[in-house]
Amino acid sequence: MHTDHPREAAPGALSGIVVADFGRVLAGPYMTMLLADLGADVIKIERPDGGDDTRAWGPPFADGQATYFLGVNRNKRSVALDLTDPDGLAAARAIVDGADVLVENFRPGTMEKLGLGFEEVRRTNPGLVYCSVTGFGTDGGAALPGYDLLVQAMGGLMSVTGEPGGQGTKAGVALVDVITGLHAGLGVLAALRHRERTGEGQRVEVSLLGSLLSALTNQAAAHLGAGVVPRAMGNRHPSITPYEVFEARDRPLVLAVGNDRQFRALCERIGRPGLAEDPRFATNTARVAHREELASELAGPLAGRTADAWFEELTAAGVPCGPINDLAAAFELADRLGLGARLPEVAAGPGQVAHPVRLGATPPSYRSAPPRLGEHTAEVLAGIPPVDNSAAGR
Repeated sequence: MHTDHPREAAPGALSGIVVADFGRVLAGPYMTMLLADLGADVIKIERPDGGDDTRAWGPPFADGQATYFLGVNRNKRSVALDLTDPDGLAAARAIVDGADVLVENFRPGTMEKLGLGFEEVRRTNPGLVYCSVTGFGTDGGAALPGYDLLVQAMGGLMSVTGEPGGQGTKAGVALVDVITGLHAGLGVLAALRHRERTGEGQRVEVSLLGSLLSALTNQAAAHLGAGVVPRAMGNRHPSITPYEVFEARDRPLVLAVGNDRQFRALCERIGRPGLAEDPRFATNTARVAHREELASELAGPLAGRTADAWFEELTAAGVPCGPINDLAAAFELADRLGLGARLPEVAAGPGQVAHPVRLGATPPSYRSAPPRLGEHTAEVLAGIPPVDNSAAGR
């Protein structure tokens, strides 16, 4: 492993791992931020004229920077390099030669044209883990642009999201990018484990479409295993009920009843114990077959009390339920539960969400705020050996 870089802080699980990060926008940067939180030294290589696209994706802004960029780029060093210039490309190649991991999400073939393709760089760095993130793969879909909304549409997610009969609805965040970043991170860690045993690097390829189809889980299994083509059902679940939104006295309330025991407890608490004995509702399969009748039976009692009152009583009875929170209320909930989901601004810049994984021995650390464009160019380039400019044409 490479351990002579200057970012060594309190040892993290990935301390000593250097990541050459050519990723842009969300999937790659989100993944590399998670690696950085765990101790990796992530060198973010950006074009000098504007850098990562998300630096300009605002409003909103905080401290003059787009919060979109700030949300996925802490704990990194920014190096501004023009990869079309021989000197810039040679410097990038030197960084790659000293790295353990490379991450990129250019159009397939771009890195090869630059002389930074996997087969080329492995000649001088055979232990490199080379992670490529694409929209639709490197074969038939290589020319398709990898935008999250496009993949949500073409990958089927929008067809099962939204109200029945609607045009399809995207998720409220770029969910496919996030899922792909998680899958890419898993692939990188697996490849690093392989390298630990053998000394050999390898290529890791992850696509937005492939990641989405995997993440569709039960909906994908219904199609592949039973020939079902799922459709949007609003807030209802295709295989479980009551698993949807009801109106309490003051605001909507979610019920997520997953088994017969929970259903019996629900019926007792709303004053309708007989519903659990009704043949139409006694089992989950029966309830799914009679979901409309069941919803009508539950609607009246649930409308009689506030969402908070039901949350308190039903949760105490083991019935999963809760109100629909906005993000302010969601973070307040996390605070009350002691999750530590938000970071002090001094730790990593304004408005930062904490790393979601807790590790007892090697916890995540927050060493620096998201970097200004090119902030660490001189620092990084001073720490690598001189490079023959002819390397750019190799």
